[in-house]
Amino acid sequence: MPIDQSARLGEGVRIFHPDQVNLYGCTIGDGTRIGSFVEIQKNASVGARCKISSHSFICEGVEIDDEVFIGHGVMFTNDLYPRAANPDGSPQSEADWKVVKTFVKKGASIGSNATILAGVTIGYGALVGAGAVVTRDVPDHTIVAGPAATIVRKCD
Repeated sequence: MPIDQSARLGEGVRIFHPDQVNLYGCTIGDGTRIGSFVEIQKNASVGARCKISSHSFICEGVEIDDEVFIGHGVMFTNDLYPRAANPDGSPQSEADWKVVKTFVKKGASIGSNATILAGVTIGYGALVGAGAVVTRDVPDHTIVAGPAATIVRKCD
């Protein structure tokens, strides 16, 4: 897995196993530390002095502010209604869906194996418990925990 030339790395960024990450088209701030098996996609940004733990996925459209902790195996999403194919059966391309942005504000911490759905904002200094499924905004300096999966409606 490469660190592509399109990845913009700030001063003092530490990538402990550079041959075990996939970074492309992203921006990483000064002094940030990145663990093994992390993918950070194009048009994602990570601020300064963050810690991104192993096996985490930061997709296009995610903006992480300074001094944020991302635990092991944290997954971000960027599409509220993902599909592999269009109604006519043709494979979807970038033209067939819209990136939904997600924001993580300064000093927030996200526990291991949390899933962050597209379009939410995690507030300043907030803490997301391990394994949480974040489906709506988290206010500043607030702790959230637990799964949120409930039946919403039938698929079309």
